[in-house]
Amino acid sequence: MKAIKITNYGDASVLRLSETEPKPKLGPEQVLVKLHAAGLNFVDIYQRQGLYPVPLPYCPGLEGAGTVEEVGADAKGVRPGDRVAYTGQLGSYSEYVAVDALKLIPLPKSMSFEQAAAFPLQGMTAHYLINDYRKPKKGDFVLIHAAAGGVGLLLVQWAKHLGATVIGTVSTEDKARIAREAGADHTILYTKQDFVAETKRITGGKGAQLVLDGVAKSTFKGSLEAAATFGHVVIFGAASGAADPIVPNSLMPRSLTVSGGTLFNSAATREDIARRSREVLDGIAKHWLKLNISQVLPLAEADKAHRLLEGRQSTGKIVLKIID
Repeated sequence: MKAIKITNYGDASVLRLSETEPKPKLGPEQVLVKLHAAGLNFVDIYQRQGLYPVPLPYCPGLEGAGTVEEVGADAKGVRPGDRVAYTGQLGSYSEYVAVDALKLIPLPKSMSFEQAAAFPLQGMTAHYLINDYRKPKKGDFVLIHAAAGGVGLLLVQWAKHLGATVIGTVSTEDKARIAREAGADHTILYTKQDFVAETKRITGGKGAQLVLDGVAKSTFKGSLEAAATFGHVVIFGAASGAADPIVPNSLMPRSLTVSGGTLFNSAATREDIARRSREVLDGIAKHWLKLNISQVLPLAEADKAHRLLEGRQSTGKIVLKIID
């Protein structure tokens, strides 16, 4: 089968297309999925660079969508021909992947495979970030960094759906427009404006009740400053590198709460996956939550896709098309 293979950590050039990889062997509780599309995420880049090391060699990609081709002896609730998506298992940059049956998400007939590959990781990430820490309500201000990115656009829509006033940081005017179209009430160009000062101005000096930070190193200190008294800052990524450490007692003057989040923990069980994916798909079906797929590239151009994402030259989601 065709698959992208990484034999050493490095830049995007280490993503090499192989056409002679063997099909995965099934465990008893797994299914073989013939993949039609795979989603790109920043974690793919961290793994490729060795920041989140995985054993070499490996096939990257943590989410995909396709059809079930073969079912393991002990896999339950799934049949050959089922249309499914998944996240949380390596190997989606390939024509076939062996997936634990408990990770599968059944797909509505109306959803394309490209759409299906775009929502599992980022959609369920948005779900836990919005629901599990300080759920926004009417009257709250929510500050979302990288508001025109894949997760950011979903967070903007979800917070707005719950009645919050949404402030999004972005790097360009074009990204600001995209964030506003998704529902952001205010956008801040962090390349030209001080997002802390702007957040204070927008909130009448109070700050944001919830700050969602997937950027980290270049934003985290400011995120703490932009949070309101009794505000909650959630850090869930490191697009600019790991955040600098803080002194815990520095949180005391404004009674701040800081949390770290990862989908690995928040979708650790079948029940978690079923609940979160169901609510994401429900939002999509009701049209208040919309996927933004910025580009669909062939599997052979995985290196180009990584460069676009890593260089912040994209908005929304990048998807790799496995089958034409």
